[in-house]
Amino acid sequence: MSQDAKPSLPVAKGPLIYRQSIWTRLTHWVWAICLFFLLLSGLQIFNAHPALYIGQESGFEYDNAVLRIGAVNTPDGPRGRTIVFGQTFDTTGLLGMSGPEANPSYTAFPGAVTIPSFRDLASGRVVHFFFGWIFVGALFVWFLASFINGHLRRDIVPKGADLSGLPRDVLDHARFRLHRGRRYSPLQKLSYFIVFFVLFPLIVLTGLTMSPGMDAAWPWLLDIFGGRQTARSIHFAVMVLLVLFFIIHIVMVLLAGPLNGLRSMITGWYRTGPATPRQEGDRS
Repeated sequence: MSQDAKPSLPVAKGPLIYRQSIWTRLTHWVWAICLFFLLLSGLQIFNAHPALYIGQESGFEYDNAVLRIGAVNTPDGPRGRTIVFGQTFDTTGLLGMSGPEANPSYTAFPGAVTIPSFRDLASGRVVHFFFGWIFVGALFVWFLASFINGHLRRDIVPKGADLSGLPRDVLDHARFRLHRGRRYSPLQKLSYFIVFFVLFPLIVLTGLTMSPGMDAAWPWLLDIFGGRQTARSIHFAVMVLLVLFFIIHIVMVLLAGPLNGLRSMITGWYRTGPATPRQEGDRS
């Protein structure tokens, strides 16, 4: 060994803490499975009528659509077309018209991202409703367990200190300076709070509003969301926001250490940063 060579120092590790309860872990994976099937079966249902409206009804003598996806004939042949708030986009190969040129599929979303992969509204609705009720049940279990064990108060509901520290935390995340502490960071708390207290309730309630049976039992749902068509548009928009949240969530997990995050959601134990002070019950 060269005289100038210095022995490598061991990488400092923070304590291993028990961060996720069994209820958080179970409901996390149930939601992951449910949202996968809900998304793909929901796109199958959307394909049956690939348009969204604002108002009590879909217009006939007037156009109140905020989104339309379909195919149109052009001098160059059929093309996929998407209209968003009156703005037209050519989405051939992605939306409205996809698949091989010799035998294209004229559906809003291609079969690769729908359940079933072929046109079958009845099966799509069965899958959607089945996993929808499992999703609602898991949400109820999570809220009850998190209220009892303090997870809601401790890790989800933002406090004054979290809000004051939010700008710095947003900047740290933008610079990919991720902190592995005992508790969620201010941005994590705010994100999870919005998901659990805004997006999840919205997607459940708007889904119920689209059911004629629920409208008969709870007619106030139609008043809250301004009609079944508006509820359907909100339902779709919330789905898009949840997909964006999922993508960002996965990116953050990969940047922060995927094995550590995966271990946390399987065993409950999470490796914190080296600057994290130790407490009784921590593992080395």
